[in-house]
This record gives sequence, C-alpha cells and structure tokens, in this order.
Amino acid sequence: MYEFNFALEKSLLGFIFFATITGYNFVKYAGIAGLHHRSLAKNLKLIQLFSLLSFGFFLFYLFQVSKPVIVTSTILGVLTLLYVVPFYNQKNLRNLYGLKVFIVALVWAGVTVLLPWVHFEPTFSADIWISFLQRFLWVLVLIIPFEIRDLQYDSVSLGTLPQKFGIQKSKKLGYFLLALILLLEGFKDDISSEFLFSLTVMLMITGIFVKLSRKNQPAIYTSFWVEGIPIYWACFLMILKNYFFIS
Repeated sequence: MYEFNFALEKSLLGFIFFATITGYNFVKYAGIAGLHHRSLAKNLKLIQLFSLLSFGFFLFYLFQVSKPVIVTSTILGVLTLLYVVPFYNQKNLRNLYGLKVFIVALVWAGVTVLLPWVHFEPTFSADIWISFLQRFLWVLVLIIPFEIRDLQYDSVSLGTLPQKFGIQKSKKLGYFLLALILLLEGFKDDISSEFLFSLTVMLMITGIFVKLSRKNQPAIYTSFWVEGIPIYWACFLMILKNYFFIS
C-alpha cells in the first residue's frame, strides 16, 4: 500500500491480518492437534482458541473486501491448504521435492502485493508484476537462513536449497537474487525515491543476515531477527513517507 500510494484501508488490512493468523496456525498446528486432540497442552488449547477468534474476525472482514480480493485469496488459500493436506500419493505441497520454498514465496508475494493491488485497481500493470517478482525473490532469500538452520533436521526428500547446493552456494544464490531485485526496480515506469531507498537498505540488511546464517545459530536469530525484517521494512518506509522527503 505504501509502495503504490494506496489508502491504508482497515477492512483489507484486517482481512489480511486475521486470514494470515488463521492460515499460519492451521499449517503450524493442525497436525499436532490432530495427533494429540485428547491430551492437548494448555498452550496449544490457547492457540486453538486464539485461532478460532481470529477466524471469526476473518469472516467479519471477509464481507467488507472486494470480490477480486476474495477470488485471489481463495487461490492462495487453496495453496496454503494443500501445503499441509495430502493430495497426491499421501504427499502435500510441502513434501514434494524442491517445491516448498516456491509455494511459500508465491503465497507471501500474492498476499502482500497482489491482494492490495486487486482491491484498488481494476487492471494489472507492468509495475505490479515487477513488484510481485521482486517480493517472490526476496522471500526466497529470506527463507535461506531458516533452511540453513534446519539443515540438520530436514528430510532430504524436501530438497531445500542448502541440501541441493550446500550452504555457501545457497548464500551466493541469495546475494545474486538480492542484486537482481534491485536491478528490477529500474525497469518500473514509476519509481518512488522513498521506496527505492528503503528497498536498498532492506536488501543490504537481508544480505547481512544471510551471510551470518549458520547451522548452529541461536533460536532468536531466525525466529525474531530474520522474521522481523519485513516489519523493519514497513516501519522504515512508513517513517520515510511521513517524516522525510527524498528528492
């Protein structure tokens, strides 16, 4: 919304926020709850209650967003569902060799780029597809520290980037994709100085976190610092838009 100067519409933000919580908690905890439904830990029961409340708010906002948002969300929702629900030879999308990271990046890019666009604009432009590709590639890079962390735990059947290329080559791939993202910004018809500056800073920060990633890293490294990079970016761009002017 900040990138394309859309109004910060509460109904769309609420829809995306509560849909994300509902979808993520389903992916994260559905299997655990199914296996241990008779002896759920107290914390897991609280998460279930929180998810149920979030689903209620999701339904509330569902009736306030546009039809294109609902259609696009349905496609992304099906991908999220198939990420954990077996549909082919007892396998889901997460278990199909080498596909996991691309599904995650596709859903992220779809939610954060396409949903706001289809809500406000009737047609697609070249700029929105470039932004979609940039976001897709950026999420691929963000996943690398997590895959390096989980290298010793992930099944080889997942075909993660570090499993296929090794840690150092995966990092180099990440650096290349970050450079490509910045290069793609130059192909847009409308370039915002604030967004370009924030993009450059965040790509550098992402590259640093990729470089410092290792198998034996503190849990807080990925679960807090790397997870928080999109939030840092949003806050940084918000500050630039509201309190600074870059000519």
